[in-house]
Amino acid sequence: MNRRQLLISLVAIAVIAIGVIAYMVFATPVDNGPTLASGGTTYKVTISADDRTQGNPKAPITMVEYAAPTCPHCAHFDMALFPFIKKNYIDTGKVYYVFRVFPLSQVDIAAESMARCLPASSYFQFIDLLFRNQPKWDPDGYQIPDVHAALVDMGRIAGMSADQVDKCINDPAANKRAADVGTYAQTNYGINGTPTFVVNGQIAPPFEATDDIKKYLDALLAQKK
Repeated sequence: MNRRQLLISLVAIAVIAIGVIAYMVFATPVDNGPTLASGGTTYKVTISADDRTQGNPKAPITMVEYAAPTCPHCAHFDMALFPFIKKNYIDTGKVYYVFRVFPLSQVDIAAESMARCLPASSYFQFIDLLFRNQPKWDPDGYQIPDVHAALVDMGRIAGMSADQVDKCINDPAANKRAADVGTYAQTNYGINGTPTFVVNGQIAPPFEATDDIKKYLDALLAQKK
């Protein structure tokens, strides 16, 4: 692929992402459930075969995380807090975890398209790789002279050639799917930032420490008894 073709493809990705972001700003959130006494709203959450998940689908708690590969707060959650959830709640059958990319830029769409090119069993490993190496490829807050080359380097670590990376990030179907996930999250749940967690159909408060997670999840588990 020559530079002109690559530029055209990246511009196309940018157009898709800008459309998603504009929709997020101007669309009116849809209320899909009754308002709770606590002031929250219960939403219907549908898990599809296309979702990337961990844990037992029959777990009493379903946690959907909307995150962006370029989001520093998402990276912090992935490295500092998610291991606690996995060990104490996912691996013990208490939480069914679903990860969805909420794109904040065309770079998030490109990163998600790359992740989707890998076998499903390698998806979370690659997302974790991106989070842990944000300073090497993420233009949000870092001086990255060539984002495309940086993404190619991340792909090589995961066993992808440069041609494979280009094919993935230039896949119109993959780009549209990533954009559609963001649109769905905004219109159905009113999500406008990352990370956001939909836990048993409710938007959870921000998780800043493992104690916050434990208190919130244990309270839900107690309701199930």
